[in-house]
Amino acid sequence: MATFSFPTNLQLEDDRALLRPLQLDDWSHLLSISEKEPENWKYGLENASGEGNLKSYIAKAIQSKTEDLAFPFIIFDKQVQAYAGSTRYYQLNAAHGRLAIGYSWIGNDFKKTGLNSHVKYLMLHFAFDSLGAERIEFMADARNEQSIRSILSLGATFEGSLRSHAICPDGTRRDTSVFSILKKEWLELVKPSLLRKINS
Repeated sequence: MATFSFPTNLQLEDDRALLRPLQLDDWSHLLSISEKEPENWKYGLENASGEGNLKSYIAKAIQSKTEDLAFPFIIFDKQVQAYAGSTRYYQLNAAHGRLAIGYSWIGNDFKKTGLNSHVKYLMLHFAFDSLGAERIEFMADARNEQSIRSILSLGATFEGSLRSHAICPDGTRRDTSVFSILKKEWLELVKPSLLRKINS
C-alpha cells in the first residue's frame, strides 16, 4: 500500500503547541498522567495506564512508525512548559489520499484549555496542506460522548457506526463511530473556523 512521506523528525508547532516524534524514553514525561489518570484509556483500544502499559504503548506506537503504518507524536504545551499527552496519524493510505487522526489523549490539567484545538489544527493543516490528503478520518468508541463532542466541534461529519468493530482491552467488543473531514470542507469551513478559535 502506498503511504505518505513524512519527514523523519517532523515537528508541528505554533505559539501554543509543539508536536514532535514520540520516542521510547518519552514515557518519563507522561508517567504522571499515566499513573494518576487511568480514565484517559477507558474507551481506548490500548491501555497506557501505569508504567508498564505506558512503555508498551509507546513501543508499539514507534514500531508502527517503523512499519510506515503511523506517525506518533508527543504533545508539549508551550504555555505551561509541560508535556501533555500523545496523538498520531494512522491508517495511512496515500493511494486513496486518506489517513486518520487518533490515539489522542491529554492529561486532565490540559483539557478545556484550548490546547486540543491547536493540536488538531496543526495536524489537519499539515495533512491537508502539506501531505495533500483528500480525506481525514476520526474514530471513537460509540459510548465515548466526550470524544465524540470534541470531534464534532472540529467540524467533522458523522458518517455512521461500525457495529462490533473492535475488541477492547477487557475482551468486550465495541461499536465504533466514524467521522470525516474532506479537503473542500477543510478549506471552506473547518480551517477558517479553527483559526478563529485558536486566535481568539
